[in-house]
Parts: sequence; structure tokens; C-alpha cells
Amino acid sequence: MKTLNDYLTNYAEYHRDRRNIATHFVGIPMIVLGVAAFLARPQFLLMGVSLSPLWFAVVASLMFYYKVDVRYGLVMTAYMGLNVWAALFIGAQSTSVWLATASTLFVLGWAIQFWGHLIEGKKPAFMDDISNFLVGPLFIVAEAGFFVGMRSELHKDIIARAGPTRNHKPTVANLPQA
Repeated sequence: MKTLNDYLTNYAEYHRDRRNIATHFVGIPMIVLGVAAFLARPQFLLMGVSLSPLWFAVVASLMFYYKVDVRYGLVMTAYMGLNVWAALFIGAQSTSVWLATASTLFVLGWAIQFWGHLIEGKKPAFMDDISNFLVGPLFIVAEAGFFVGMRSELHKDIIARAGPTRNHKPTVANLPQA
């Protein structure tokens, strides 16, 4: 299995432009909450307990985060807890409000993400490795920690392996190819 450094470095290689990273701080939380909201509404009974698919998705994602790194697993538990709380609130609304809110979060989040990748001129990381759907939220949590000086050795290792972040203007030559 890949290490925390491997996952974050691989993801960072697709995200070296600071403007693209900034779009991820907006887009990823919107997508995560949108998906959580979609999963919060359907209910089924399991051994007399009413559950939604949201709980299974959250437990599965947290298992991944804890397996990769216990400290980040704890932080991701808090992050996912906030998403569960908000998603359950959204899911409890009328069907039209629930669908409109979840859909808007999801679609707008992806639009922001793709805009960031257009700015950088690189395709999204999930196109090469589907596990990056889980690494994306971890990446923004890690980047926020790096910004305030946490886990500096990990940050230095990622920069050494993926290169420094930068600002640049895309050219036709570095736009993603279909």
C-alpha cells in the first residue's frame, strides 16, 4: 500500500499552481458536502435501525484515512463529522430543497475544480488514479496544516518530490489534451 507521502505527493504533482490549489479549498468541500447530502436522504432499516448510505460512505472513507495516517484520520473524522451534520440537515429538507442544494454544491464544486485545472493546465488527479477522490479532501486538510506550520517534515518531503508551488499562465501547449 502507498504511504501518506506517496498519496499526497502524487496528488500534489497535479496541483503545483497556487491558484489551482485555492480553487480546491472551495471546490472540494462543496463536492464532499454535495455527495454527503445526496447520500443522507435515502433511508433503510438494518436490524431495526434507520440508516442512510451516508454512514457507510463516511465509515469507509475514514477507514482509508486512518490506515494512511492516524493523526490525519483524527482530523478527517472531525471534517467528515461536520459534513455529516450539514448533510443530515440538508437531507431533512423538502425533496426539492434537498435535491437543489445537493446538486448545486456538487455541480458548482466540480466547475470550480475544473476551472482550477484549466488555469494550471493539468488534468485532475483522479483521471489517473481513482483513489484521488479520497485523497483530495486529505490534500486540502494537509495543505491547511502546512500553511500554519504543521507537519513541516512531511511538507518538505512532498515539495522535494513534487516540486514547489508556483503561479504561471497557461499556454496552449500546456492545456490538458483530450
